[in-house]
Amino acid sequence: MAAITSVSQLHSSLSSLYPNYRSSPLILAPKTNQDTTICCLTVRSFTFSRRRLSSQSVPRGLIIQNAATKPAKSPAEEDWKTKRELLLQKRVRSVEAKEALRLQKENNFVILDVRPEAEFKEAHPPGAINVQIYRLIKEWTAWDIARRAAFAFFGIFSGTEENPEFLQSVESQLDKDAKIIVACATGGTMKPSQNLPEGQQSRSLIAAYLLVLNGYKNVYHLEGGLYKWFKEELPEVSEE
Repeated sequence: MAAITSVSQLHSSLSSLYPNYRSSPLILAPKTNQDTTICCLTVRSFTFSRRRLSSQSVPRGLIIQNAATKPAKSPAEEDWKTKRELLLQKRVRSVEAKEALRLQKENNFVILDVRPEAEFKEAHPPGAINVQIYRLIKEWTAWDIARRAAFAFFGIFSGTEENPEFLQSVESQLDKDAKIIVACATGGTMKPSQNLPEGQQSRSLIAAYLLVLNGYKNVYHLEGGLYKWFKEELPEVSEE
């Protein structure tokens, strides 16, 4: 039996086998939570006519159970409101770029750059360490294939996922008493404004949330991100 390699091929095969076959459309539904876009892929069930199939029989090879079941929600996927409340409770401070540079030089703070490795290599503050909080999707489970399709629907062919080794990588380089300034490209903010009453989520704020949630005691956040660091022409290095 030939393998079915696409939804359209599956539809064609079923239509030829079962004239009364009816299919519901493939739905790509975006859900937006602050600056993070999550795409959900839903395939509705197939219906077969009883004139061709009895109520007790099903066609072999056409049943997929829990094919694209989303894994349980991770801490990084918590609502931004929940993250922000903990960050404020743990007194995570936001600092501007020049203040971050001073703290790095005078108070032994470490800049933790959570951008993708390629961006880090292109340019970063001297002495910064890189542990990416998101990485390119690696696996090929049904759920990962669904996510790739959803990203592709929006023209994004390098979809990312949460890095499951983020905390382990940080812990291998920094102990729980380390003084850390977490940085990403844009920074986000915890400060309320008229348009953003709860601030704006970012990769660095998600990373800061994960760190304090796991016992790190001296976590700061780079306000305005590395965009402002580079714009203010503060020291930077690159890796070839």
